Amino acid sequence: MSPAIIQVDVIIPTQTRYLDLIGSIGGHIAKELDNYAGDRTALAYHLNLVLTEATANAIKHAHDKNGQELKDTKEAKDTVRICIHIEDKQLTIKVYDHGQGFDLETVAAPDFDNPQDHGMGLFFIKTFMDSVTYTQQADGNVLEIIKFL
Repeated sequence: MSPAIIQVDVIIPTQTRYLDLIGSIGGHIAKELDNYAGDRTALAYHLNLVLTEATANAIKHAHDKNGQELKDTKEAKDTVRICIHIEDKQLTIKVYDHGQGFDLETVAAPDFDNPQDHGMGLFFIKTFMDSVTYTQQADGNVLEIIKFL
């Protein structure tokens, strides 16, 4: 008997009102994993936080520095796609966006001596997950997050 595969693929507008929905999907998935031996409540919290932060960053950076929606030569890219794939002992989250992109390696760690109201998302993602990569492609960007279960 082959292991169960879970695949969730969601496309949302670049609007923050959908963040609760995206976060709750991760929380519900964590609570339903059949062969997960760890703390399901902690995993649910971590996935909710990671999905919310990753999606919020994609939404925030779908606009240029002046708050204007970025456009390509064809049309405005006003959606974010979130894919969650679980197979065997690996959970993979991919967040696709059409924003300006960034270099994951140059994002500074938070200053814990002078905390800010923002800038903690990538820190949390890297802390709670096992692998985080970001690639810029011709048709958009992909943040790939992996958690070994």
